Amino acid sequence: MITTDLLIIGAGPTGLFTVFEAGLLKIKCHIIDALHQPGGQLTELYPKKPIFDIPGYPRINAGELVDNLMEQIKQFQPGFTLGETAVSLNKIDDEWFEVITNKGTVHRAKAVAIASGLGTFEPRKPELENLAEYEDRGVEYFVKEPERFRGKKIVIAGGGDSALDWTIFLADIAKEVTLVHRRNEFRGALDSVEKIQELKNQGKIKLITPAEIIALKGEGKIEALTIDKNGEIFDLETDYFIPLFGLTPKLGEIANWGLEIEKNAIKVNNALDYQTNIEGVYAIGDINIYPGKLKLILCGFHEATLMCQSVYQRLNPGKKYVLKYTTVSGIDGFDGSRKEAEKAVVKKIE
Repeated sequence: MITTDLLIIGAGPTGLFTVFEAGLLKIKCHIIDALHQPGGQLTELYPKKPIFDIPGYPRINAGELVDNLMEQIKQFQPGFTLGETAVSLNKIDDEWFEVITNKGTVHRAKAVAIASGLGTFEPRKPELENLAEYEDRGVEYFVKEPERFRGKKIVIAGGGDSALDWTIFLADIAKEVTLVHRRNEFRGALDSVEKIQELKNQGKIKLITPAEIIALKGEGKIEALTIDKNGEIFDLETDYFIPLFGLTPKLGEIANWGLEIEKNAIKVNNALDYQTNIEGVYAIGDINIYPGKLKLILCGFHEATLMCQSVYQRLNPGKKYVLKYTTVSGIDGFDGSRKEAEKAVVKKIE
């Protein structure tokens, strides 16, 4: 049996950052994740994808962000149960929860944080008759290793952020990049749409709208796509077809834990601490829902920070916690006084 203060379900960026915030409060953490390595979607789906809205980083690749988070929490020595899925949650008594995985591993904790992102998920696939025939033979749903596309002809389909981001990124790697979308308007960020138009004007990408891909062709692997552009039917040669229509999220076993669910997400009290309808069980990051919810990594970081304050009070009832900035207290000496910390800083400068 594994025993800890705070059990975190999900090793994505929000789950990992929770370990840091909890560590500042001397809260011991253990993380469960179905994947065999930390990082969640960032590691599994798009480790090389650039992220632009992490404070202090004008641009950082998803995999690099995970590496940095792992380095940041190393000092707090969290435990990991990887390659296992949490299948049951039960309250043992007023103090302890028990979570058991699909492999029978038993975990007990005084608080549980569900940070499992979109839950289990699979890509939304286009309705093409022979699609399965070409999967892993030129049809790719994720871009894990951009270098494999160097010098290749690529067709990307979709109109959201992922389709726009990868079109922009691969424009400098692939021999030829074509973006196909069924509408003239895109759903992605405005600056990305402007960048796409700029790349098109420069001749660095091809843009085909409004249009749909209606057939795949090739002997043993993808060789061409049949495209319908307002009734004009034509073939386009390609080495890879990357349909990026988003993911279909599923809560999985979490949906059976007695939590209040809305729109395939867990309802939480965002006015206080992101606690669910079960006292001592929290939900943070993309897995939760509340009025005004934004599914951004930085929002998950914010939710994790406030949640950890609530967990501290749960573990230390009646004990007053005084917030200290890490710029003054540091990390290792977080329990030290402000005066002692300032002396240490002065001494180091001298």
